[in-house]
Amino acid sequence: MFDIGAAFSGTYAEARGKFVAAARTRVPDVEANTHPTARGAENEALAIDAALVGEIASASLLVVTSGMHGVEGFAGSGCQVALLQDDVVANAIAHAKIAVLFVHAANPFGFSHLRRVNEDNVDVNRNFRDFDSTAAPNAEYAAIHALVVPDRWPPPPEITQAIGNYLARHGMRRLQAALTRGQAEFADGLFYAGRKPAWSNLVLRELLARHGRERARLGWIDLHTGLGPWGHGERIYNGPDEAAAIARARHWYGDDVTTMYDDTSSSSLLTGASFHAAIESCPGVEFTGITLEFGTKPQQDVFNALRAEQWLANHPDTDVATRQAIKQQMRDAFFDERDVWKAMVYAQARATVLQAIHALAT
Repeated sequence: MFDIGAAFSGTYAEARGKFVAAARTRVPDVEANTHPTARGAENEALAIDAALVGEIASASLLVVTSGMHGVEGFAGSGCQVALLQDDVVANAIAHAKIAVLFVHAANPFGFSHLRRVNEDNVDVNRNFRDFDSTAAPNAEYAAIHALVVPDRWPPPPEITQAIGNYLARHGMRRLQAALTRGQAEFADGLFYAGRKPAWSNLVLRELLARHGRERARLGWIDLHTGLGPWGHGERIYNGPDEAAAIARARHWYGDDVTTMYDDTSSSSLLTGASFHAAIESCPGVEFTGITLEFGTKPQQDVFNALRAEQWLANHPDTDVATRQAIKQQMRDAFFDERDVWKAMVYAQARATVLQAIHALAT
């Protein structure tokens, strides 16, 4: 037995240390992909760390990632550390004769600085797109950009009223879709997709190609927080709009797997999502991906935390007290410190990983 709560951390640096220590109890080497320029909130080095465990040459590989959206890494990292400490999981991997690649802190800058985005304000999970062609404009986002990221914070009454009017006319689901689809026009805005591949994008593609290209089957569980009911882990299909692949995900994980393609998911339809990296880096490999999304706070609270934090990023000279308050608001929107929430999250992550191990068994 082990202390599940102790697997979670208070900072990125602490989380990285716990991950490396836990991984080294299973394998001798942990790969560090260190960011060439960016530094952490405490001036610490930032890295995407990776540990490959299990049957290294197996035809099947499971990838488990955390921190694609920076601040969401508190939950994902805790789950990864606990999974590495869990002898039941280790025995299941050995029995199934598969390989598992744990990728810790896919966006270490956001994790350390309590941002959802990276060092260039890029939403990494909107950045996996074709940069040889021009991104389609997100006209719905353009129409509300000045409302969701105002020049003043807290927003003046007329801005709050305008958003209220929008919600009265269109509803929260329409607002979510306009915001979260991804946009490449406003570098100072929310859900910015970027105009070139982010460093995290390139590192993840290289890891997937090196460890996954020669496999027959590739599964991917990407750990996220911030959507859905409190403590519930929604299994959201993360792959192309193909009936056979969606059916395979539901065969692995159950009929409650949702998708962004048929409005069953708490997620809206996204552009530039991470699954493109797996498909493009590992051509011909059977791919089955999901996002495991854990609920934290009501959607409006998460929305306002994102707005406040983006305003803060756009106004770096903000006073210390305001900065600290907004950063705490952001952390609270994507991570619950209570042990009961951590236990719920880990129980569901563990069950999902065990299902994937069973499905990939050789």
